[in-house]
Amino acid sequence: MGVTCPDCGTDNTQDSEFCKKCATPLTHSEEKPHPTQTLEVPKEELTTGSTFAGRYQIIEELGRGGMGRVYKATDTKIKEKVALKLIKPEIASDKKTLERFSNELRIARKIVHKNVGRMYDINEEEGIHYITMEYVSGQDLKGLIKQTGQLAIGTSISIIKQVCEGLAEAHKEGVVHRDLKSNNIMIDREGNVRIMDFGIARSLKEKGITGAGVMIGTPEYMSPEQAEAKELDQRSDIYSLGVILYEMVTGRVPFEGDTALSIAMMHKSEAPKDPKEYNAQVPDDLNHLILKCLEKDKDSRFQSAGELRSELENIEKGIPTADREIPTRKPLTSKEITLTFGLKKLLVPALALVALVIVAVFIWRPWSQKAPVPVPSDKPSLAVMYFENNTGDEGLDHWRKGISDLLITDLSQSKYLKVLGGDILFNILNQLNQLEAETYSSEVLKEVATRGRVNNILRGNYSKAGDTIRIDIVLQDANTGEPIATDRIEGKDEESIFPMVDELTKRIKSHLELLPTQIADDTDNAIGKLTTDSPEAYNYFIKASRYHGADENRKAVVNCLSSRGFGLMC
Repeated sequence: MGVTCPDCGTDNTQDSEFCKKCATPLTHSEEKPHPTQTLEVPKEELTTGSTFAGRYQIIEELGRGGMGRVYKATDTKIKEKVALKLIKPEIASDKKTLERFSNELRIARKIVHKNVGRMYDINEEEGIHYITMEYVSGQDLKGLIKQTGQLAIGTSISIIKQVCEGLAEAHKEGVVHRDLKSNNIMIDREGNVRIMDFGIARSLKEKGITGAGVMIGTPEYMSPEQAEAKELDQRSDIYSLGVILYEMVTGRVPFEGDTALSIAMMHKSEAPKDPKEYNAQVPDDLNHLILKCLEKDKDSRFQSAGELRSELENIEKGIPTADREIPTRKPLTSKEITLTFGLKKLLVPALALVALVIVAVFIWRPWSQKAPVPVPSDKPSLAVMYFENNTGDEGLDHWRKGISDLLITDLSQSKYLKVLGGDILFNILNQLNQLEAETYSSEVLKEVATRGRVNNILRGNYSKAGDTIRIDIVLQDANTGEPIATDRIEGKDEESIFPMVDELTKRIKSHLELLPTQIADDTDNAIGKLTTDSPEAYNYFIKASRYHGADENRKAVVNCLSSRGFGLMC
């Protein structure tokens, strides 16, 4: 009988001392479950619109990790959105693990700060253990780094300063996070930063149930003392912050390896390369600060989050103000502002402004351009762009338009959304000479939004590893270009694209902040029933759409495909 890792759930051989996946030391308990005992597990995954524990209405699944699944849900008792984490049965079956979580959650709840996500409670429902915590609408730092490759120096400093403020409060309460990483840092739509998941935090003032000799954390971000499973203090979090800052300005973490143990050993014994080697724009003083955070000897690092923040403020003084902004999603409403000026003070600037307007009129010639059409605001509106083919296989190019068309058809069933029609999108891209474009510039996206009268843009790509298909999407504000949400879904083969589109449709509705009741009430027939569930038939349809505008050819194609059960799409 094997040994299950308490952190990641991986099965190991009975004689294993460390987990083969995450290097967590394994406990060999002499207690064995009764032969007739079984783990109580959910009969099915929590689905959108369902209710869990009599009060949590599920909106969407946010992700999966070593501990279990995380859902966005509405707590119907307090009418607030929360993050609901279901703990894996194999982990929840360990009484010592549950006792540790309960103890450390009690400690983490002491932290009350604007830059720290609140932990609420750990509970049980019909044998399923779960944790509730604050839900932050926005994007995690890891996703932001993936989107941009590298963050601007000023932006990186602004984000880390806020993290330092939250950490300083936690450390004041005697709590070390112990799993700081870019995935655990959320940025909301106003640019405010939250440190999430203090679920494995440990008190400095009292020994928690987690004993010495147990390595907890994520290998890429753990300090040398963490790698050796030694006692930790706030300086371990400082090291992890150094890793995160390194990742923000270079687009990569200092150490990478094939196994968790090999990465942990690099933290213990290898010196990281200078960030400047990967990004020449990193100032010397910031380069020095990052390397100081990553010192192997904790006595050589910054000794507190406050000390680190002060040094960041000194460096920030040399950064242009415009470069310090954190990407935000601006509201679509505007405020009326009234200003009063003295006539003499206004006269000279006014004359200069008139001259500029005259020059601008002759340069831009607005009389030759169409006035922008106001975007309707009663419902969320959306344009779904053609997808990028990142598979390297030209034989899959038909899915560029195919996935877009499927999503448009699926989303158009909703009575709570306005979706730009596929024909209209085709015409707009044709007018802009963008039908064959692999990617779209911000100018093209804005033009599509203006002509299509939508306030949101969805773009994405698809890739392939073996038979596995992966679809990534980015939902963004059409006015500002700022990302609202990112998502990813995987399937076994091309035939799975149809159910993947159905799942993406649910997630997109949630990202557009439709209420759970609206999502549950909405018309949502499976896309395979509306069109076809045959990839081959869909390939024929996409090829046929090239005859758009040639009436006789198009009619012949439509008749052919209709006979194959494809009439609705035609």
